[in-house]
Amino acid sequence: MNLVKRNHNVFPSIFDEFLKADWAGGLESKMNVPAVNILEKEDSFEILLSAPGRKKEDFNLEIDQKVLKISSEINEEQTTEGKYTRKEFSHVTFSRTFTLPDSVNEDQINANYENGILKIALPKKKEALPKAKRLIEII
Repeated sequence: MNLVKRNHNVFPSIFDEFLKADWAGGLESKMNVPAVNILEKEDSFEILLSAPGRKKEDFNLEIDQKVLKISSEINEEQTTEGKYTRKEFSHVTFSRTFTLPDSVNEDQINANYENGILKIALPKKKEALPKAKRLIEII
């Protein structure tokens, strides 16, 4: 079984050149949205967002009407000195939004960025925490 598609043309067509991935100078239309893990603990939720190669200053976190918005924008210019054959500008941006449950204490939310992971701690309100089991005496 052959999993690689092969082009068996002896004389490649001019259309083959234009249909290659690099025909527009390396431009690709990929949407790069970081992966997210959401963990529920007994007393909090944690959002772990994978975004390596960034700095903590690259992130914006906002809460508005129980919606948490995580966004980032990076503008880079890569050039070489002298006569160059290609000049690339890079603009990387993303935005993720999450509706927060009523059980989250919005005033206590905090975040840190370490080793390529943005960790957002969403503590639960005291009234949302599980209550200890108690025995009810029958009289």
